[in-house]
Amino acid sequence: MPRIHPTAIVDPSAALADDVEIGPFCIVEPDVRIGAGTVLRAHATIRRHTTIGEGNFVDSCAVLGGEPQDLKFSPDTKSFLRIGDRNVFREAVTISRATGEGNATVVGNGTYWMAYAHAGHNAVIADDVILVNGAAVGGYGEIERGAVLSAHAVVHQFTWIGSRALVQGNGAASAHVPPYVLVGDLNRVLGLNVVGLRRAPDITDEDRRQIREAFDLTFRRRLAPRHALERMDEHHEWRPPARAFREFIRRVVTAEDPYKRGLASPRKRERSPGAGLP
Repeated sequence: MPRIHPTAIVDPSAALADDVEIGPFCIVEPDVRIGAGTVLRAHATIRRHTTIGEGNFVDSCAVLGGEPQDLKFSPDTKSFLRIGDRNVFREAVTISRATGEGNATVVGNGTYWMAYAHAGHNAVIADDVILVNGAAVGGYGEIERGAVLSAHAVVHQFTWIGSRALVQGNGAASAHVPPYVLVGDLNRVLGLNVVGLRRAPDITDEDRRQIREAFDLTFRRRLAPRHALERMDEHHEWRPPARAFREFIRRVVTAEDPYKRGLASPRKRERSPGAGLP
């Protein structure tokens, strides 16, 4: 039987695995499913239509599956938050369920969310992503596998962050960030995420050389993204990591509104004090 503290409020319709642990003053709403080995600490809240997989840890005051922060949203909408396995959600993390009937916000496996991190409605957070304290992903944002959002980094709605990219602390992305790239300030490409690439067990020296080649074609040759893509298509010898970089650029080049946001750039963008993201 699940271990449920007597002060917790758990709706009878919630489906809990036998070894789930629910701490003091937690709230579990209707139509929730929680998998084996998942632990909810004091004051955690799991809103309706949320599915949580196995081996997750939800710390105090986290709210998972809250209604989307969307002025058009109707409370009658049946939308979802779907969370995989082995994720850690530290204090006061918030993730919204989707806006739009039948849609879902999705979190993969093995992610780590530090205090006050947030993902908005319809976001997709892939496996092994790290969101450091106060990082925030806007609605429909997509964060690919192994990317890192440093403290208070902000990702604009409809923006993609590629695999193993890193957004520096207080950085902001309102344009798409390719895989393996280091970004700071507002959409400013600073180089490759060299440390992340060195630590990646599945990235070889040859992969790193090819990724560097793809990066140089995109950001150092002063080519338009479409022309850089044409040059990258000539490299039939590239292995999967460099091909993933190329296909991300292709996706950006062919994107349609509202995802037509262009690429982050090495050029510094000036913004006036107090100005928000475009």
